[in-house]
Amino acid sequence: MELRTLGRTGVQVSVYCLGAMMFGPWGNDDHDDCVRIVHKALDDGINFVDTADVYSAGVSEEIVGRALKGRRDDVVLATKFFAPMGSEPNHHGGSRRWIFREVENSLRRLDTDYLDLYQIHRPDDTADIDETLGALSDLVHQGKIRYFGHSTFPAEYIVEAQWTAERRRRERFVSEQPPYSILMRGIERAVLPTCARYGIGVIPWSPLAGGLLTGRYRKGQPVPEGSRLARGFGSQAASERQRAAHERRLDIVEALVKVAADAGVSLTHLAHAFVLEHPAVTSAIIGPRTMEQLDDVLAGRDVRLDEATLDAIDEVVRPGTDISAGDPWQPPGLARGPRRRAR
Repeated sequence: MELRTLGRTGVQVSVYCLGAMMFGPWGNDDHDDCVRIVHKALDDGINFVDTADVYSAGVSEEIVGRALKGRRDDVVLATKFFAPMGSEPNHHGGSRRWIFREVENSLRRLDTDYLDLYQIHRPDDTADIDETLGALSDLVHQGKIRYFGHSTFPAEYIVEAQWTAERRRRERFVSEQPPYSILMRGIERAVLPTCARYGIGVIPWSPLAGGLLTGRYRKGQPVPEGSRLARGFGSQAASERQRAAHERRLDIVEALVKVAADAGVSLTHLAHAFVLEHPAVTSAIIGPRTMEQLDDVLAGRDVRLDEATLDAIDEVVRPGTDISAGDPWQPPGLARGPRRRAR
């Protein structure tokens, strides 16, 4: 499998990163089967595994830790922090207090004494970025983590973090994990160019747009039994606006099915190859729930898209465009309070 360098770290990672969000009650609660999926991925050349503390409330990390026994040193292991881990008010976010506590929890669940990449899962607008950078830098100096990254940061936050690291003499973020797919191309406007400018590795999540780009969800057809949407992942029916956006996405899928057929590839392979074609992208996160899904993804590892196919995709979804009911993270300026004068 092709390897690429993660930013400027010198670390070589596979172009597919095995995402573990579906390991545990959120997806596949057969722990033995999840372990087999990890082993299959490693045997087929994937050396990059990504999880998070919040995935199935820590169960995903525990499964990954079990799967990596005896193989830990051959794997670039990444996890994330930020989301609430219980009802306590300080059990989340980017504070030094929480980072120092939660890294120990992740190390324990993953059964390892170090993390290759520790990532803040979303921006924290209540904690000064220097607070977060200082804590993460100290963890690097202590040897508990090798590098750290961020996820779903807008371009201006990425720049602020880089400048803060330089001026305060902190270690710096080496990677960004954004949403990126044919249906979610908004990061092409600023995030991807900013990452390229600063030498930041990019590890996109949801290149299949939550499963919409697998071809399982089609216009005018019922949601497949056992699928993500059938299990409640996604908000395609939570409001009229979201229902309309979902129908728009299904229209796009129908057009992309034809593009994939003309290219002689499956829609799944088209979607992954598209994300990996961008020069700023390091590794695309795949999130199989079953062995069959993993096998399907791996079968497309050598697919490359020619200029005609990429142009055809651009005709369906314009570069820099999100076909979405809403961004996965909203800046605080869009909240109701900052948009309304006090009365």
